[in-house]
Amino acid sequence: MTDTTSSPDNAAQPGKAWSGRFSEPVSDLVKRYTASVNFDQRMARQDIRGSLAHARMLARQGIIGTTDLADIERGMSQILGEIERGEFAWNLDDEDVHLNIEKRLTALVGDAGKRLHTGRSRNDQVATDIRLWLRDAIDTILALIGEFQRQLLNVAEANAATPMPGFTHLQVAQPVTFGHHLMAYYEMSRRDAERFADCRKRVNRLPLGSAALAGTSYPIDRESVAAELGFDEVCYNSLDAVSDRDFAIEFCAASALLMTHLSRLSEELILWMSPRVGFIDLADRFCTGSSIMPQKKNPDVPELVRGKTGRVNGSLIALLTLMKGQPLAYNKDNQEDKEPLFDTADTVIDTLRIYADMITGIRVKTDAMLGALSQGYATATDLADYLVKKGLPFRDAHEAVALAVRAAERHGCDLPQFSAAELKVAMAEVPGAADRLGDDVFAVLTVEGSLASRRHIGGTAPEQVRAAVARARAQLG
Repeated sequence: MTDTTSSPDNAAQPGKAWSGRFSEPVSDLVKRYTASVNFDQRMARQDIRGSLAHARMLARQGIIGTTDLADIERGMSQILGEIERGEFAWNLDDEDVHLNIEKRLTALVGDAGKRLHTGRSRNDQVATDIRLWLRDAIDTILALIGEFQRQLLNVAEANAATPMPGFTHLQVAQPVTFGHHLMAYYEMSRRDAERFADCRKRVNRLPLGSAALAGTSYPIDRESVAAELGFDEVCYNSLDAVSDRDFAIEFCAASALLMTHLSRLSEELILWMSPRVGFIDLADRFCTGSSIMPQKKNPDVPELVRGKTGRVNGSLIALLTLMKGQPLAYNKDNQEDKEPLFDTADTVIDTLRIYADMITGIRVKTDAMLGALSQGYATATDLADYLVKKGLPFRDAHEAVALAVRAAERHGCDLPQFSAAELKVAMAEVPGAADRLGDDVFAVLTVEGSLASRRHIGGTAPEQVRAAVARARAQLG
């Protein structure tokens, strides 16, 4: 049998963390296909933080010497400086961020760098890096949601009494205020923030010390590493710790919901900005023109938010699909978790930053909003409620007002434009309806009367909108 290891052409590549087992080098195609350093180098700072905490624990436990620790700390400080200055030479041959940093550390400090990996595997190392990176991303997102909310509240408060049509099925339904409408998005964003904060609890568990899959025989102290790195607790099963990515999936799910909410708001901004509606205008810095039509002002930013929501949704499905068929424990498939995760975080962060600014660039066209309330019989429900309060059963009141609306359609007018006598004639088919109509009916048929009547918590009365804004500001601290 030929000894293939003796052939120079089949010699294992030097410098690989696992090269001693193999009799021929990895092909250049496979190196390019399997390497992740081009995208996972963004976790370099987290990798260094985790490695330093691991090294300090090893020294405390007597697994490495204090001189080794000092060399590791000195080398890592130099590497971090090189990375921050853009001087670090990333190498595809070293596959990923972890091996790139370890190889540079060994070049700087010698054997101490080789001892750093004692008691751990790349499996628990990468799981730790991802959790550290994602925890930082969640903290950024929570801060940005807060800034978006503060800007939203400013616009809502300024428009607490600005009437506009409320819609169902995109048909005029009842009067609301623009401030009340915006506060609906505040409530959505509040739940989004709750989801990210809750997700953070499950992200903030330390996998390090689980090694490849079964733990390690060295006398490590995982709890001290968790405390140094700010983790709430350790992962309690080594197989689960290195192999599952449910925390990343949960983050992408929370991101998809946040983007869905912003996409809905974007759709409304686009619709409201259309000259056919004309409720608002957006500041020029969020819009573009046309290369052929000089009059155009296109709402590109909200359109892109609407489009990028599909991208985030796709990342969620990608991660769910990635995990659905994997046996325990770690598999190379998991390398594919990072790009969707990174892209999702980047998209959410960029979207929140631009949205907080874009909200301040909304110019409300109050006359157009008020004018739209003269279409669609927006106070019809208020008329039905009036009749009920006068003693008519609701179903009869509903029928009577429906007849009045039909009459208004025939005459080409709105309900407040009828006289009391004309309303009585229109409702005559419903027994008792006309008898309950008085001159006070016109107070409830006005937009202002309709808004003012809904003064309960959660209602659209201007006083309640202002109270909701105050309550929200208190929640934000």
